Amino acid sequence: MNLILKGKQFEVNDSIENYVRKKMMKLEKYFDQIIEAVATVSVEKNRHIFEVTLQAKRAIIRAEEESDNIYNSIDRVVERLERQIIKYKERLYSKYSNEYNKERVSVIVETEEPDSSAHLNQERRIVKNKRFVLKPMSPEEATLQMELLGHNFYVFSNEETAQINVLYKRKDGNFGLIEPEI
Repeated sequence: MNLILKGKQFEVNDSIENYVRKKMMKLEKYFDQIIEAVATVSVEKNRHIFEVTLQAKRAIIRAEEESDNIYNSIDRVVERLERQIIKYKERLYSKYSNEYNKERVSVIVETEEPDSSAHLNQERRIVKNKRFVLKPMSPEEATLQMELLGHNFYVFSNEETAQINVLYKRKDGNFGLIEPEI
């Protein structure tokens, strides 16, 4: 696994880097298909935020935690990633095992949280533009990817219809699928 460690408004020292490497290598015993891990350490006021995005052969798994101590944040993220990996592997080898045996790569769609301090009467604007490559996948696989990323929606190319679809989480906990008609 290739580990990329970044610091935002925080200088990553050797002890933190070694601690993160040790914890991240622990994840390989659960899932040996992890290609790359991008970890970001940031500090906002007194909050230490640790975020990790794992790129595997067929999935992208993401977790983020914050606490008053960076080591607590790292521990919580690793625990959360362990649970997500185990959940992913259970689904991978259960009901959809024939579907997942095909070689596919999913993509990540990132959303930005609106700034809570912004005034409601200000004009809304686009603050981030993200480009990504869409790979074909089933709606079931897109649901799994959306849950692993912790997002409320997921844009993907439907392998059955060859159209771009949007999967979203409904308030009742179920999912909705938007299929455009052209």
